Amino acid sequence: MANVGIFFGSDTGKTRKIAKLIHKKLGDAADAPVNINRTSLEAFLSYPVLMLGTPTLGDGQLPGIESGCESESWLEFLDSLQGVDLSGKHIALFGLGDQVAYPDNFVSALKPLYDVLCACGAKLIGDWPNEGYSFNHSAALIGEKFVGLVLDQDNQYDLSEERLDSWLEQITPLFA
Repeated sequence: MANVGIFFGSDTGKTRKIAKLIHKKLGDAADAPVNINRTSLEAFLSYPVLMLGTPTLGDGQLPGIESGCESESWLEFLDSLQGVDLSGKHIALFGLGDQVAYPDNFVSALKPLYDVLCACGAKLIGDWPNEGYSFNHSAALIGEKFVGLVLDQDNQYDLSEERLDSWLEQITPLFA
């Protein structure tokens, strides 16, 4: 088993593609990405480092049955984390959003993930600057930084790989 577990929720498959790209870039340090609706809490907790990805749906929701997804996803999995001790785990978040179509809730789904993980004692790494994006509001901002890497595959596809490389360069030294 590798040191890094990559888990994602997805609606259209774009988050899965980014998770696969992260895995390719990390090589043997990470296991293959897994959709959060296809894992157990035990498997999730077996990694000392977690990279978690999500799209933002509609008005800023995480994917899950309640938000209109056809299958369980982050909304349902977060319920299983209530009361779990994640202290000692390093967790990096990545989120996908559309700043043109949803400027009032751009990547806002990252915030509920962040809140639950912090409440469980995890060490969150990999915040990301908000420069280079154009949106009205995001719940995922703390000060001038997003709580994780933010990618807009709809409007800034050409910047995604460069942003991902920069983010991985920032966080991989923190894995040790």
